[in-house]
Amino acid sequence: MPYDFSRSACRKDTNAEKYTLRKKLFGTDDVEPVWVADMDINTPDFVLNAVKKRLEHPIIGYEEVPDSAFNAQRAWMSEAHGFKFELEDIFYSHSVVASMAVAIEAFSKEGEGVIVQTPVYSPFFHSVLGLDRELIKNPLKVSSEGVYSFDIEDLKSKITPNTKLLLLCSPHNPVGRVWKKEELEAILEVCLEHNIVVFADEIHSDLVYAPNKHTVFATLSERAKKITLTAIGVGKTFNMAGFSMSSVVIQDEDLRNRFKKAYKRVHFAQGSVLSHVAYESAYKDGKEWLEDLKVHLYKNYEMLRTLCQTYPKLLKITPIEGTYLAWLDCSGLNLRDKKLREFFIQEAKLGLNAGISFGKEGSGYMRLNFAVSREKMLVIIKNLDKALSLK
Repeated sequence: MPYDFSRSACRKDTNAEKYTLRKKLFGTDDVEPVWVADMDINTPDFVLNAVKKRLEHPIIGYEEVPDSAFNAQRAWMSEAHGFKFELEDIFYSHSVVASMAVAIEAFSKEGEGVIVQTPVYSPFFHSVLGLDRELIKNPLKVSSEGVYSFDIEDLKSKITPNTKLLLLCSPHNPVGRVWKKEELEAILEVCLEHNIVVFADEIHSDLVYAPNKHTVFATLSERAKKITLTAIGVGKTFNMAGFSMSSVVIQDEDLRNRFKKAYKRVHFAQGSVLSHVAYESAYKDGKEWLEDLKVHLYKNYEMLRTLCQTYPKLLKITPIEGTYLAWLDCSGLNLRDKKLREFFIQEAKLGLNAGISFGKEGSGYMRLNFAVSREKMLVIIKNLDKALSLK
């Protein structure tokens, strides 16, 4: 029996970030928040039931992540993505952003270069600058149809002997690309030639729509394994960000040892007891739920695409291959970034991420999170339709 995503629990009276911060960020509580990349969709029952069962034991103390949790992840990644690795290759982390910061510390020094491919999730460049590294921007190219691709020639032109690390977003947030194997191979070739380590943020790897297929960067070749750190987890896939658990897979022993030095300085410990249980449950029991979820998410995307096609001179949606984040080209509205944001808040009653926050290449764009129930998606479409009809 298919899972039902028509409705979801109300989050307004909880401490949900996207609701709690509405007044601070948008100046009003009268907006539907579609910015933070978690879902307004119930976390799966099998995860919650596993947590409830663990709570039957009356002691919640320090625990190690059980091998069974990471073995469940290993089995999932092997079956879903052909990515095979060992228990010894895995590091616990509470978030991909934290893992990224450790990687920057481990594989570069102050003043050395780290590559990001903009427009991209803002912690990519904030992490680099916050650690006093040189930020090297390798902007993505975009076609007249709104399809993004790597600019390999620009990448080659910006590398110096001081360039140490490339932060890869795959699938890409916010443009929704699922990079093809040959595209990733072009990046790999450049990084191998210049001895550049790759931190691959693959947290959205399970949220890919057919016929697209995610390629784990580390699986490209034996040489790829030697330069790659792979960040993965269940936070996005199963709406479990609040459990604060992910992992970093490092298959090369030298890379692992270098990462471990910086990792130990931070003292990550082993996370939450309940997170371990939830993590294992998601990987063991989540296949059917995820397939139904992706059908639902793509229907939401199609509703948004249909609306954009109704107002082709005002709004264009970037073709999506993965993630649940719509990248909207709003240049047809002829509004500067500040006024564009105000239009969505005041006229559409929607709180989105401003495209400019993903880098200057995002100017004129907005990011909309469509991982919501069908009920909430209808409200989003209605609000946006009304606002566009008055332009």
